[in-house]
Amino acid sequence: MSTDTALPELTPTTALSVETVQSVHHWNEHLFSFSVSRPDSFRFRSGEFVMIGLQGDNGKPLLRAYSVASPSYDEKLDFLSIKVEDGPLTSKLQKVQPGDNIYLGRKPTGTLVADALLPGKRLFMLSTGTGLAPFLSVARDPDIYDMFDEVVIVHSVRRVSDLAFHDELAGKLADDPLVGDVAQEKFHYVPTVTREPFHTTGRIDALIEDGRLFAGLPSQHGFNPETDRIMMCGSMEMIKSLGAKFEEMGFPEGSNAQPGAYVIEKAFAG
Repeated sequence: MSTDTALPELTPTTALSVETVQSVHHWNEHLFSFSVSRPDSFRFRSGEFVMIGLQGDNGKPLLRAYSVASPSYDEKLDFLSIKVEDGPLTSKLQKVQPGDNIYLGRKPTGTLVADALLPGKRLFMLSTGTGLAPFLSVARDPDIYDMFDEVVIVHSVRRVSDLAFHDELAGKLADDPLVGDVAQEKFHYVPTVTREPFHTTGRIDALIEDGRLFAGLPSQHGFNPETDRIMMCGSMEMIKSLGAKFEEMGFPEGSNAQPGAYVIEKAFAG
């Protein structure tokens, strides 16, 4: 454990393992990502989230839900997080360094999974901010490319520096050992910035309304509930607004028990 963070030693429980931070990357003053060791017994479906955390001031685990950003076949687990200066967890989590320990829940779960969607031709993953995280995992799942002809990540942020993993996504995951080749043909990335100049600006709903979201795709038509499947993660404003629009368009919401045409995630880190 690094000496300058002075984090307390953690003890595993029946629900939590203790893992080692392997790397940390600070994208800007508000955003960072990190990798931790993965237990041999840890299994998850691409798009699921898990509880992670540190020891709270009361000596008990302080936990929040974080989507796993790494693919299900990776030997490590990646996470993407905001920094909140007075946040109970993120105020501490943003200071972790390689060698530090964190808690990791033993049971991942979530609805942003292929099992919750009906078969289709195009998969759209609509995200704001750190809502990108689960889609970094889904987009690197080989099974997704067997299920869909087009796989699209749309990421809306306020500033250009908030576009975490931009270069990797803009390169169509070329370095990925399992999906790199097929992603060159089927994967599409639509980043958009709302408060700074960028080649694409505006919120996701604006890109849908004026057709810019579809302009760079092989099939340039708007949403079709018969063939399109949608995942959403990020701000509640975006999820509620677009969710209502999709319902009006005939997209039934899906779940693990009843697959549908769109799914959302209601667990957030903070």
